Amino acid sequence: MKMDVGIVGYGVYIPRYRIKTEEIAKVWGDDAGSIKNSLLIYEKTVPALDEDTATIAVESARNAVQHARINPKEIGSIYVGSESHPYVVKPTSTIVAAAIDAVPDMTAADYEFACKAGTAAIQTTMGLVKSGMIKYGMAVGADTSQGKPGDALEYTASAGGAAYIIGKDNLIARILDTYSYTTDTPDFWRREGQEFPSHGARFTGQPAYFKHVIEAAKEIMKRNNLKPEDFDYAVFHQPNGKFPLKAAEILGIEKKRLETGLLTPYIGNTYSGSTMLGLARILDDAVSGDRVLAVSYGSGAGSDAFIIEVTKENEKRRNSKPLKAYMDRKEYVEYSTYAKFKGKIKGVKLEKP
Repeated sequence: MKMDVGIVGYGVYIPRYRIKTEEIAKVWGDDAGSIKNSLLIYEKTVPALDEDTATIAVESARNAVQHARINPKEIGSIYVGSESHPYVVKPTSTIVAAAIDAVPDMTAADYEFACKAGTAAIQTTMGLVKSGMIKYGMAVGADTSQGKPGDALEYTASAGGAAYIIGKDNLIARILDTYSYTTDTPDFWRREGQEFPSHGARFTGQPAYFKHVIEAAKEIMKRNNLKPEDFDYAVFHQPNGKFPLKAAEILGIEKKRLETGLLTPYIGNTYSGSTMLGLARILDDAVSGDRVLAVSYGSGAGSDAFIIEVTKENEKRRNSKPLKAYMDRKEYVEYSTYAKFKGKIKGVKLEKP
């Protein structure tokens, strides 16, 4: 299914602070070596006291506008996907709109579908652009994910985000097709008022993550008459470092095609930002003609698959704030500081207005 829309620009942001696997394992008496081997994760990002989904989304959005070189007043929609919006009743998208100086004559909304809310926002934006209702639209995936102290999620749940501006002109990459695979599979959930999410442990792998990612990838390749070897890069949602590698192996995709966008071992699982950050890292290096297979995953459950083809414009207009610059900028913290930043210490009020 040929489409005439694509990526005009993108921006990313991840926090400066990091905590190492060994530091978390030391507190809970876990074997750090075993954790690294089972999850393939070495460290993760930690949001500072003044960082949340809104600030991450704003920084990513500003960087995207700068990279796209467009007037933000021409952006007709802003959708922010996250499962950690700072307000239960108050949109994050309007905060982003104000921060980039967009005009009120636009549509905005917050999306929520676990870790694929950002890619769902991309699909919606594509439809609006393709229909001619808007010239440009922005889709953001950002999270400051939560993990109960001592839970396995504490080793992976991190923070970060990416914003993509979708349009028809001056594309750095064309989105040739998108396809979604969705079922009611309750592998991960958090009820209203609960501070931390619950998960189905091994159930989150199969029949949750692998079934949806594999089916979405197979179907989009099938209907476009493409094979795994037809892609120069591939990026999947990264709840840990092991799952995307296994998914690629099942699909017959060579490991080398995943390596550029495989970020979780070094920054953790950024949830709604995960696939979008991995794609951004690929676009930082990709050249004209490169083809990318991107497949997100959101618990509950569903996957969004995309076939993306890089244009010459991407080489002409390289992003001045690549993801690697944010990855290289880091400062390690101890568990006590991490616990304070994440609000895990009860009885201490560090609330925002």
